[in-house]
Amino acid sequence: MARATTTPTLSDETWSTRLWADIEPVYDAILDHPFLTGLTDGTLDADVFAEYVAQDVHYLRDYARALAVVGAKAPTPAITSMFARHAAEVFDVELALHAALLPDLGLDPAAVGAVEVSPTTRAYTSYLLATTYGGTFADGLAAVLPCYWIYARVGAALLERGSPDRRFQSWIDSYGGDEFAATVAEVLHVTDEVGPTLTPSDEEVARAHFVTTARYEWMFFDAAYRRESWPV
Repeated sequence: MARATTTPTLSDETWSTRLWADIEPVYDAILDHPFLTGLTDGTLDADVFAEYVAQDVHYLRDYARALAVVGAKAPTPAITSMFARHAAEVFDVELALHAALLPDLGLDPAAVGAVEVSPTTRAYTSYLLATTYGGTFADGLAAVLPCYWIYARVGAALLERGSPDRRFQSWIDSYGGDEFAATVAEVLHVTDEVGPTLTPSDEEVARAHFVTTARYEWMFFDAAYRRESWPV
């Protein structure tokens, strides 16, 4: 998927706006993380970035599966089709970006699957798959939404800053594409249709999933920055 230069404007009355208010501090912490500031000022260790990209390959394979499951539980054929298309775009567009970046980072695209999945990547993807398989459509939607939305916001912010490192700039450009603005808008539209239909207790559960995966987004950047590995 290409990424957005802008974020859709939302009414104060929408469910998505209320959801975003829950994670505003998390998003601020993501923007301030040295992984992202290192991308834009060019100081990020290339080996750290390579670790992030390798883990992202693992993550996106399971994220695409999670999107497919959310689509299978969708209340209308149109929403099922939308999520099926998004799942396909993960492989067609984002993994193609990795194939272009990995050689520049000294990694063989054919061998990156052999890179061990980090504890945070395993925890995040396991949570996504457990929630989408075991929960309701609203639960799954809330769980997959932060990856869409946070990357759209991050892409817009980093595009304004730019990077002196061509590899980092290539990554930023891919997450700043205009096409993803429409993708995010599609998902937010569905979110705002679903929110008002939920009971208070169901809405509370879905919001908790949204906050949890937003926190995992921060942890994913942080794990790559720390070169996280299994302790035993």
